[in-house]
Amino acid sequence: MDDDMESGSLGPFLERPRTFPNMRSKSNTPLIFRMLRKINVRLLFVLLLLGFTAIFYVGASTSPIIVFVFSVCIISFLLSIYLTKWVLSKDEGPPEMAEISDAIRDGAEGYFRTQYGTISKMALLLALVILGIYLFRSPTPQQESSGIGRLTSAFITVAAFLLGALCSGVAGYVGMWVSVRANVRVSSAARRSAREALQIAVRAGGFSALVVVGMAVIGVAILYATFYVWLGVDSPGSMKVTDLPLLLVGYGFGASFVALFAQLGGGIYTKAADVGADLVGKVEQGIPEDDPRNPAVIADLVGDNVGDCAARGADLFESIAAEIISAMILGASMAERCKIEGEFRSLSNPSGFILFPLVVHSFDLIVSSVGIFSIRGTRDSGVIAAIEDPMTILQRGYSVTIILAVLTFGLSTRWMLYTEQAPSAWFNFALCGLVGIMTAYIFVWITQYYTDYKHEPVRTLALSSSTGHGTNIIAGISLGLESTALPVLVISVSIVSAFWLGQTSGLVDEAGNPTGGLFGTAVATMGMLSTAAYVLTMDMFGPIADNAGGIVEMSQQPESVREITDVLDAVGNTTKATTKGFAIGSAALASFLLFSAYMDEVAAFAHQPFKQVDIAIPEVFVGGLLGSMLIFLFSGWACAAVGRTAQEVVNEVRRQFIERPGIMDYKEKPDYGRCVAIVASASLREMIKPGALAIISPIAVGLVFRILGYYTGHPLLGAKVVAAMLMFATVSGILMALFLNTAGGAWDNAKKYIETGALGGKGSDCHKAAITGDTVGDPFKDTAGPSLHVLIKMLATITLVMAPIFL
Repeated sequence: MDDDMESGSLGPFLERPRTFPNMRSKSNTPLIFRMLRKINVRLLFVLLLLGFTAIFYVGASTSPIIVFVFSVCIISFLLSIYLTKWVLSKDEGPPEMAEISDAIRDGAEGYFRTQYGTISKMALLLALVILGIYLFRSPTPQQESSGIGRLTSAFITVAAFLLGALCSGVAGYVGMWVSVRANVRVSSAARRSAREALQIAVRAGGFSALVVVGMAVIGVAILYATFYVWLGVDSPGSMKVTDLPLLLVGYGFGASFVALFAQLGGGIYTKAADVGADLVGKVEQGIPEDDPRNPAVIADLVGDNVGDCAARGADLFESIAAEIISAMILGASMAERCKIEGEFRSLSNPSGFILFPLVVHSFDLIVSSVGIFSIRGTRDSGVIAAIEDPMTILQRGYSVTIILAVLTFGLSTRWMLYTEQAPSAWFNFALCGLVGIMTAYIFVWITQYYTDYKHEPVRTLALSSSTGHGTNIIAGISLGLESTALPVLVISVSIVSAFWLGQTSGLVDEAGNPTGGLFGTAVATMGMLSTAAYVLTMDMFGPIADNAGGIVEMSQQPESVREITDVLDAVGNTTKATTKGFAIGSAALASFLLFSAYMDEVAAFAHQPFKQVDIAIPEVFVGGLLGSMLIFLFSGWACAAVGRTAQEVVNEVRRQFIERPGIMDYKEKPDYGRCVAIVASASLREMIKPGALAIISPIAVGLVFRILGYYTGHPLLGAKVVAAMLMFATVSGILMALFLNTAGGAWDNAKKYIETGALGGKGSDCHKAAITGDTVGDPFKDTAGPSLHVLIKMLATITLVMAPIFL
């Protein structure tokens, strides 16, 4: 920071033009984007044209469905460019707002560059490990018969892994890029109209959502089409199309790997800064949230972007990628068992069942775009407009998206899943999709009920603050524990219902046994994620609104402006909690599919059936215990990392208040850069241990029990123990994540409710007790909880990729 910012000799803080620390020491834009900027615009246009031509040529050589998917994704990218231009055309407000926004952007981009540099090095190291494993393992009978050797299989898996990791990183960058530019524009709009501010935040989130979902879909589609053409799939003597989806599992693992570390690092960063700022600023010094006198305030606002935007973008990206790949594997497996064969244009073909997930998510882009554009600003934005409930407006857009999703899902099933062998099967699968869509809607409603202060649970939690800090903690924990019941019941009903609908679809194998059950659950998962782009839009809205409120407070705008951003911020807390509930529900269904895919893959490698896991076998039961233990140990390490880093922030903020007493009178400027440096370095250091635990544990357990099985005459013991570990970890992880997410969101909004003036309002003893609850809930809802979403799916994808070494 410059000398003039360090000294207090510039006169009273309030009477001077505000300048904020420039944290940028070098360009923070990722290398790939810096290289693109240096290319001549015409040359870049020609290269893009050639790239699109190549993509469409490969797609046309694969299937007309792939061409449809490519077209929709590219249109959605063009639409996202329009949204970006629309958002960036809005004014940034007075100079002090722009300066604060610049400081936030520089801090976020600097951390992103360092964090993803570390993640990329770990990804390259893991890619070499995967390459070594696949070079020394025996291929499956299907790969042997199609002439795919060890070398080809190894390079295919590694290429898919690296592409998934790259796309996941880009998804995270896109989420962060738009949020650090939209925040100040939302702040400026809040000076005029709440509806205009809401519209800017939603459209900024919409840009990120369309890019993230579009990249997940087009990435899998390009990989599928490239392998299809390169390997000559379905030509005589080559691989069958039903064996192709198994080659894509590396893509899901790469996406999960990056998302896990992005979520861990970003979560530790944002919550350590938030806890440190709240404990010293609000509780000890009695200053408002996001007050410019708080040395940790810039770090807190930076954390909203790297933790909630970048990490959630990577999280949703890997959710969609994992769900698409698992559904493609199950669709291919069912098509093969049912002997569904023929060309695409015939009424019975396997391509429809394999490519169905890509079509569903292409329609997701279309219907979510309509939902995003259904939210409009008021015509008269020249004066402060009355504050309409933003949640009502967002729910109206979600309802539009849901209705369109139901219609397009039915159309997709009739188009893709009609087969002469079972003419009514497509209708059963359409009902499976409806089950998934209803599950998503119910999950959103349940999460809102437990985390929105309009409802009784949060108000009861706020009331418990009136009797002290301890009763607030007890009430919050009990609320979180109670909140796991309804979601689990909903997931259970949806899995059984979808399985039953699929099983009675009329599709049977050669022996006459029903085979559509698992694919029915896959279709339900697709239904749940068929509005993912709009849900991600609502999620991105949260941190953008939070940042906007911080900028308004730091630039000391009128109280009426802060009221608008406070309302948007409270709604943002609910939408973030909603997305976490949505993510854990989809993770539960997707993990169920990936578990089934893992068992199919083990059977292919082992050349024998593998359909059941008997937990009465002691070693298998121990594997289950280890899986449950992994969830608790991982969560404990993640929360402890936030606690240790927050202690450093608290000590630094206290030091500055003691050594610079003029800060409280606005006569000295806090050293914001010091807190940013502390949380950045600490979060990068602290994310390694829990992340390594998640990656190494299943591999180590599988290898140990494989060796034990070799000496005891049980060749499948390693695979069975890993299956039990995966099963128990999924169940424990779902419950733990539901508890952590809901308890943390409820504590946060109980504090917000008191800040509206209830129960004594800001500065009261009740408010201080609520702040304590909020700080306890911070690592719950923004570090450990969201990381568990990724962990559950990463355990499933890592076992899929590493299955050969367990046998």
